[in-house]
Amino acid sequence: MNASPFPSVPPAGSAGLGVLRTLVSRPLPAVMGVLNVTPDSFSDGGDFIAPDQALARARAMIEAGVDIIDIGAESTRPYKGAQPVTAADELARLKPVLSGIVALGVPVSIDSMKAEVVAFALDQGVAIANDVWGLQRDANMAPVVAAKGVPLIVMHNRESVDSAVDIVADMKAFFLRSLDIAAKAGIAREKIVLDPGIGFGKTAEQSMIALARLRELDMFGLPVLVGASRKRFIASVSPSEPKERLAGSIAAHLIAAQRGAKIIRTHDVAETLQALRVANAIESKQ
Repeated sequence: MNASPFPSVPPAGSAGLGVLRTLVSRPLPAVMGVLNVTPDSFSDGGDFIAPDQALARARAMIEAGVDIIDIGAESTRPYKGAQPVTAADELARLKPVLSGIVALGVPVSIDSMKAEVVAFALDQGVAIANDVWGLQRDANMAPVVAAKGVPLIVMHNRESVDSAVDIVADMKAFFLRSLDIAAKAGIAREKIVLDPGIGFGKTAEQSMIALARLRELDMFGLPVLVGASRKRFIASVSPSEPKERLAGSIAAHLIAAQRGAKIIRTHDVAETLQALRVANAIESKQ
């Protein structure tokens, strides 16, 4: 497969803000590839838990043109079945592979809700912190991110699903709380990306509403990341298992891009990139 036509992005560390600015200023959304070093993630649990498998997967995503590799060592699957693990468990899964993946030269983000894990990953050269609880689960997360000076992805989440909730209003209130926590910790607003958390604490209907009304998050003036890849809401429209949801994932991601998403998080890098590029090429002919 062809490599990305875009120039390479600087490595992590003090260049973290430069990484984010470069990615979100491109004409197409940046593509973040999912790399789960877990035994129980909803779509690919166990596929890449061995270090050689994880490194091979990272290399394949780079060959496909990925812009960011998002590595996670605890399943945060957005419905019942994920098994909570300790920070020690996460670190044991990350330590054999993380430095090798960082050394491949593509920006890496760490998908963890534990400050201890994020701190370790950032010390290894990871460029971005990705907190699926938006600084609202681990009180040490905001101070760690602030001290490291890296960009932060703040994802909306809920403890439980409530179909009666106005999900967009709930997202806005959640993000206001997260941004307040970030500001008080000294995290620069310009380093923050918002993620509506498709599938997390939401019914299938609410996930689709969040995507349909994505432009309402423009009120924050921050880049938005969307990760609809293989999510269960797709099966509510077209019954399917996670690995059978490529077409639905692409449909959702194209709509997200049309509504301003600057980063797309996906399991299927090459296919998503192709879809984004073709849609952009067609749009450019108007």
